[in-house]
Amino acid sequence: MAVAHRYPAAPATGALPVRRISNDDLRFALRQGMDDFMAKRGDILIAGLLYPLIGVFAAVIMLGGPFLPLFFPVAAGLSLMGPVAAVGYYELARRRELGMESDWRHFFDVERSGAAGEILSIALLLLLIFALWVLAAATLYILLWGWDVPASFAAFAERLFTTTEGWALILCGNLAGALFAVAVLAISVVSFPMLVDRGGSASAAVRTSLAAFRENRSVMLRWGVMVGALLMLGSIPFFIGLAVVLPWLGYATWHLYTRTVERTAPR
Repeated sequence: MAVAHRYPAAPATGALPVRRISNDDLRFALRQGMDDFMAKRGDILIAGLLYPLIGVFAAVIMLGGPFLPLFFPVAAGLSLMGPVAAVGYYELARRRELGMESDWRHFFDVERSGAAGEILSIALLLLLIFALWVLAAATLYILLWGWDVPASFAAFAERLFTTTEGWALILCGNLAGALFAVAVLAISVVSFPMLVDRGGSASAAVRTSLAAFRENRSVMLRWGVMVGALLMLGSIPFFIGLAVVLPWLGYATWHLYTRTVERTAPR
């Protein structure tokens, strides 16, 4: 029987204080995340396979019709929803930290917590950002390439990598994507783990996350680059590697949160 959700301290009623962190904290988070993954890899792989399956499904749809030009934006944009997919790992990490039973059956326990509605509200915000990214990518495509849809993926890839307008699309698309990724990083790097850990309101969690990003801008940007690189590697081929990368990063993000936020600050 699942143990009821309980917080390590009183639920947060406002934004929490944040600490300055360094590159050592990033390395610590990644090491601890891998340790957690290796300790629970059997259970975590079961949950981790969900994300690659979604990616494969999206790829099949995009490669089969008029949405072909949006294949790369959608594939890259899935990472914008990564913090939502990682919520279950934060819950497992929280339970393990408290000495509670922690296996795949508890992956969705956060749905029964008092913070489920607040987590959903931030998830919807990230979904909106994802939709805006896809719209921006489609707009760039139309501005640079017009309304023509390539006859095949091979034709699309050839034009993308061998023409001036193709490289312009790559450059502009990457710059726009970076802006969206930074926005998601600032909003979510602390907010989801905080809600899983302490409850409270979505607005307080987002304010804490933004404060953590402002206080540690260069370190957080470095973290974002590392996360993006690992997600890209995990996406090749066909998103299969994400079954390992996503759980690892989920655990690592939890440990980064514990190093960044003053969890025992008085209310």
